[in-house]
Amino acid sequence: MEYKIIVDSCGELTHKMKTAGVYKSASLSMQVDGDIIVDDASFDQKEFLRRVAASPECPKSSCPSPEEYLSLYEGSEKRVYIVTLSSELSGSYNSAQLGRKLFFEEHGKEEKQIYVFNSRSASVGETLIAMKIQECEESGLDFDQTVELTERYIEGQHTYFVLENLDTLRKNGRLTGIKSFVASALNIKPVMGSTPEGTICQLGQARGMKKALVKMVEQISRDSRDTVNKVLGIAHCNCPERAREVERMLLDRLKVKGSFIVDTAGISTMYANDGGIIVVL
Repeated sequence: MEYKIIVDSCGELTHKMKTAGVYKSASLSMQVDGDIIVDDASFDQKEFLRRVAASPECPKSSCPSPEEYLSLYEGSEKRVYIVTLSSELSGSYNSAQLGRKLFFEEHGKEEKQIYVFNSRSASVGETLIAMKIQECEESGLDFDQTVELTERYIEGQHTYFVLENLDTLRKNGRLTGIKSFVASALNIKPVMGSTPEGTICQLGQARGMKKALVKMVEQISRDSRDTVNKVLGIAHCNCPERAREVERMLLDRLKVKGSFIVDTAGISTMYANDGGIIVVL
């Protein structure tokens, strides 16, 4: 292949993407009770959720090192695109940029073109960005055009999520500036979203998961513009029926180019927790 797309492992790859021959994953890792769990093909979601539920400690995550990214840049491909977690939520973007710098120091800038995209999102948001890169490449656009169009796509992308609990995000410092939720006894579920900078914000709340998901769908419907040419992506953590219901509600309200549902991989599972839903459009 003339190009490859590297997605850090917070971004889920669909079956079609895994068999396309152009995608590579940069694995993050999780730590539970001192044990390191790598977010790769060996990740066992059910076992991970069981261990997290049984642990008195909050799980933690680590991003790939610059050296790991550097090794992924090697190869015969002339164009390399990288999609990472929001730089506001993880060090993955900075690691990828450092790896790029190291590659050019070792090989010079003539050997290949490398660009790192800050998704300003996570999970299925990264998936959709990677799909956009592939679409640009397959339509014959050159490197600079692909970068420009994909950056423009990122500008217009919106991320939403509703989780059963926000403990992991809060304890790992990912909810900076958002007031703590002490309403668990009332079963209050916040509807969360991403800011243009890639931080997390609260968009609303409702009592109970069902009402919160309806509120999220209403928010997405209000926010969405020109969806006919957009793809709807939904990630769920161990709740496929819930994901299908959210997809059904959204498709009743919006006309989209296509839609797909994926189960969360390791990092997204850690932060979304059992029952979490992430929607990106």
